[in-house]
Amino acid sequence: MTAPGEAARRKPARRPTIKDIARRAGVSESAVSFALNDRPGVSQDTRARVRRVAEELGWQPNSAARALSGERAGCMGLVLARPAQTLGVESFFLQLVSGIQEVFAARKIALLFQVVADLETECALYRRWWAERRVDGVLVVDPRTQDPRPQLLASLGLPAVVVGGHAEPAPDPPDAPRTRPLLSTVWADDSKAMARLVDHLYGLGHRRIVHVAGLPGLAHTERRIRSLRTEADLRGLDDRQVRSVTTDYSDAEGAEATRRILDAAEPPTAIIYDNDVMAVAGASVAAERGIPVPDRLSIVAWDDSPLCRVTHPRLTALVRDTPGFGRLAAQELLAVLDGGPLRTVQGELPHLEARESTGAP
Repeated sequence: MTAPGEAARRKPARRPTIKDIARRAGVSESAVSFALNDRPGVSQDTRARVRRVAEELGWQPNSAARALSGERAGCMGLVLARPAQTLGVESFFLQLVSGIQEVFAARKIALLFQVVADLETECALYRRWWAERRVDGVLVVDPRTQDPRPQLLASLGLPAVVVGGHAEPAPDPPDAPRTRPLLSTVWADDSKAMARLVDHLYGLGHRRIVHVAGLPGLAHTERRIRSLRTEADLRGLDDRQVRSVTTDYSDAEGAEATRRILDAAEPPTAIIYDNDVMAVAGASVAAERGIPVPDRLSIVAWDDSPLCRVTHPRLTALVRDTPGFGRLAAQELLAVLDGGPLRTVQGELPHLEARESTGAP
């Protein structure tokens, strides 16, 4: 049997209410409401006393009630529709979220983050958040080549910023009116970044290069694949010499893709991986097979991380300010909420950090 004292200890603490503040401050509940909502009708002394008592009691406004009254919820949303197992060791999203949260925290705005199974579930979640007034706006990640989210969010009137940029659309005819963007976008130039990687490897003498890409259908995956093909064509390399294969970004698929690539009749002399996790997994496969890096195989990671710097040999990687990219996205969403125009903002172009994993074939 549970002792009375133990039951009391287990009882959750009651949240302070406006009635509690009024009782301690010695004023009416309406006076408390006026003071906490910066409305006229109370003196400056009363306003200061009410706010002091509210702080002592740890009172916070009810976000649901504020939303129903037409005020902002004080919360932004971020949904990730990816296989959950691929997120365990990938540092990109953790760094991105840290930059986002840095901006929101300065404005005392919460971030509601959720991982879902697919795009359909993500769209259903946006509809529910909008109906419940749960969030003031959302950051949309992993743009697709065929993406229903911008149209949905625009039709709901839910402020949003796309992080990463859309797939490059077909150009409008010269006499056609310019298409107005549905949402603001912050993006990185994946095409120029891929060109830097190919320049580096081609300059070292590599003519057989495979790109182990991420999820098919993502706009940035398609941009990178297209850019690799363009750079190969410029150098007279056909699709037997330079090609891309898609994966789910996980270490398991990165390793399996590497095994298939190395089993080819003419294996590549260099592999570009779309994230750090797959690059490290690929380096492990090479080590298992006794293939020295970089003497027989050069390896490049698209994103730098501590994983790339502690692996032996250290991995050549594209270095970018991912937290800064997150800050840029969060600032743009706040600008949209404050009535700013829809814009397309480009982030900083990453630079290549050449380390011991690349060399002449």
